[in-house]
Amino acid sequence: MRPVIGAGMVGYAVMGRTHSQAWRSVDAIGGAEHGFRRVQVTEPDHPYAGAWWPPGHGLGYEHTFVHETKDFLEAVAAGTGPAPSFEDGLRVQRVTAAAERSAAEGSRFITVEGS
Repeated sequence: MRPVIGAGMVGYAVMGRTHSQAWRSVDAIGGAEHGFRRVQVTEPDHPYAGAWWPPGHGLGYEHTFVHETKDFLEAVAAGTGPAPSFEDGLRVQRVTAAAERSAAEGSRFITVEGS
Protein backbone atom coordinates (compact mmCIF):
# COMPACT_ATOMS: atom_id res chain seq x y z
CA MET A 1 0.00 0.00 0.00
CA ARG A 2 1.43 3.41 -1.01
CA PRO A 3 0.16 6.38 1.01
CA VAL A 4 -0.82 9.75 -0.43
CA ILE A 5 -0.07 12.43 2.16
CA GLY A 6 -2.16 15.55 2.86
CA ALA A 7 -5.04 16.00 5.31
CA GLY A 8 -4.92 12.26 5.68
CA MET A 9 -3.68 9.23 3.82
CA VAL A 10 -5.19 6.85 1.32
CA GLY A 11 -3.77 3.44 0.59
CA TYR A 12 -4.56 1.16 -2.31
CA ALA A 13 -3.40 -2.40 -2.82
CA VAL A 14 -3.73 -4.05 -6.24
CA MET A 15 -4.78 -7.31 -4.59
CA GLY A 16 -7.58 -5.56 -2.67
CA ARG A 17 -9.41 -4.00 -5.60
CA THR A 18 -12.79 -3.77 -3.88
CA HIS A 19 -11.54 -1.55 -1.08
CA SER A 20 -9.09 1.16 -0.10
CA GLN A 21 -7.67 2.18 3.26
CA ALA A 22 -8.26 5.74 4.46
CA TRP A 23 -7.01 7.76 7.42
CA ARG A 24 -8.10 11.33 8.16
CA SER A 25 -5.97 13.75 10.17
CA VAL A 26 -9.14 15.17 11.80
CA ASP A 27 -9.75 11.91 13.69
CA ALA A 28 -8.74 12.21 17.34
CA ILE A 29 -5.40 10.51 17.94
CA GLY A 30 -5.89 7.71 20.42
CA GLY A 31 -9.66 7.89 20.15
CA ALA A 32 -11.94 5.00 19.28
CA GLU A 33 -12.20 6.20 15.67
CA HIS A 34 -8.46 6.68 15.16
CA GLY A 35 -6.61 4.68 12.54
CA PHE A 36 -7.08 3.44 9.02
CA ARG A 37 -10.58 2.58 7.83
CA ARG A 38 -11.47 0.09 5.15
CA VAL A 39 -13.56 1.81 2.46
CA GLN A 40 -15.56 -0.49 0.20
CA VAL A 41 -15.39 1.11 -3.25
CA THR A 42 -17.92 -1.17 -4.93
CA GLU A 43 -20.93 -0.57 -2.67
CA PRO A 44 -23.87 1.59 -3.85
CA ASP A 45 -23.09 4.52 -1.53
CA HIS A 46 -19.62 5.07 -3.07
CA PRO A 47 -19.70 8.10 -5.43
CA TYR A 48 -18.39 6.17 -8.46
CA ALA A 49 -20.21 2.86 -7.94
CA GLY A 50 -23.14 3.76 -10.20
CA ALA A 51 -20.86 3.77 -13.24
CA TRP A 52 -19.91 0.13 -12.86
CA TRP A 53 -21.44 -3.29 -12.26
CA PRO A 54 -23.25 -4.78 -9.24
CA PRO A 55 -21.80 -4.38 -5.71
CA GLY A 56 -18.94 -6.63 -4.75
CA HIS A 57 -17.43 -6.99 -8.22
CA GLY A 58 -13.82 -5.90 -8.35
CA LEU A 59 -12.56 -2.77 -10.02
CA GLY A 60 -9.16 -2.65 -11.64
CA TYR A 61 -6.31 -0.19 -11.77
CA GLU A 62 -7.61 1.27 -15.04
CA HIS A 63 -10.91 2.34 -13.46
CA THR A 64 -9.04 4.94 -11.42
CA PHE A 65 -8.17 6.77 -14.64
CA VAL A 66 -11.82 6.78 -15.74
CA HIS A 67 -12.77 8.37 -12.39
CA GLU A 68 -9.98 10.95 -12.67
CA THR A 69 -11.04 11.86 -16.21
CA LYS A 70 -14.69 12.24 -15.13
CA ASP A 71 -13.74 14.56 -12.25
CA PHE A 72 -11.40 16.60 -14.48
CA LEU A 73 -14.00 17.06 -17.24
CA GLU A 74 -16.71 18.01 -14.74
CA ALA A 75 -14.38 20.62 -13.19
CA VAL A 76 -13.59 22.08 -16.62
CA ALA A 77 -17.29 22.20 -17.54
CA ALA A 78 -18.10 23.93 -14.23
CA GLY A 79 -15.24 26.41 -14.66
CA THR A 80 -13.53 25.27 -11.46
CA GLY A 81 -10.05 23.93 -10.96
CA PRO A 82 -9.59 20.18 -10.77
CA ALA A 83 -8.86 18.62 -7.39
CA PRO A 84 -6.29 17.55 -6.67
CA SER A 85 -4.60 20.25 -8.71
CA PHE A 86 -1.34 20.19 -10.60
CA GLU A 87 0.07 22.26 -7.72
CA ASP A 88 -0.97 19.49 -5.30
CA GLY A 89 0.82 16.97 -7.53
CA LEU A 90 3.96 19.12 -7.57
CA ARG A 91 3.94 19.24 -3.75
CA VAL A 92 3.68 15.43 -3.61
CA GLN A 93 6.59 15.11 -6.05
CA ARG A 94 8.70 17.47 -3.94
CA VAL A 95 7.99 15.45 -0.78
CA THR A 96 8.82 12.23 -2.64
CA ALA A 97 12.09 13.71 -3.96
CA ALA A 98 13.05 14.85 -0.45
CA ALA A 99 12.31 11.38 0.97
CA GLU A 100 14.42 9.72 -1.74
CA ARG A 101 17.27 12.16 -1.15
CA SER A 102 17.05 11.61 2.62
CA ALA A 103 17.25 7.84 2.16
CA ALA A 104 20.22 8.18 -0.19
CA GLU A 105 22.02 10.43 2.30
CA GLY A 106 21.72 8.26 5.41
CA SER A 107 18.20 9.32 6.45
CA ARG A 108 19.26 12.87 7.23
CA PHE A 109 16.66 15.67 7.43
CA ILE A 110 15.92 17.26 4.06
CA THR A 111 13.91 20.46 3.70
CA VAL A 112 11.16 20.05 1.14
CA GLU A 113 11.61 22.47 -1.75
CA GLY A 114 9.08 25.30 -1.67
CA SER A 115 8.04 24.75 1.95
